[in-house]
Amino acid sequence: MTPIRLFLFSLLISSVALCNLQAQSYQQAIGLRLGVPVSASYKFFLEGTNNAIEGFVSYDQAKFQGSGWSWISIGGGYQIHNDLSSVTDGLQWYYGAGAAMFLWTFDSDFSVVADQASLSVGLLGFIGLDYKIPNAPVNVSADWVPTLFLNGFDSGFGAGYGAIAVRYILKE
Repeated sequence: MTPIRLFLFSLLISSVALCNLQAQSYQQAIGLRLGVPVSASYKFFLEGTNNAIEGFVSYDQAKFQGSGWSWISIGGGYQIHNDLSSVTDGLQWYYGAGAAMFLWTFDSDFSVVADQASLSVGLLGFIGLDYKIPNAPVNVSADWVPTLFLNGFDSGFGAGYGAIAVRYILKE
């Protein structure tokens, strides 16, 4: 199963599993985005709105035939949350946009290809589901983050990014 199909299947299963749960709102949360790439995440809502800002630090790597690349990124996104209480109390869906900077390296075991390192910039889109577990200081979300890499090693469109996030609620 491709990563995109696996993510969409996980999003569908998560949506069905959450249908009978009761949700509550929260103001700030910190945790992990477990997907591509793996990230540490901090999310907070702007006072009195349904708009959130999520910041993250990520790491990703790939190896193939002795060569490979890795990156560390820092980025953020502005997300607009919409109520889905008609489906499940407190469940929300969100969309938004953001940007990230990627410090990447490419190491080659082939003498005809030089090792490389650079800084890249990417534009991010967000679409997902967000849920606060009742009577527990835990938030979960599942999203897809299509990314447009503007320059660098992996320039172009990337559709294989997204995560299932688990966060500890710092402030309700």
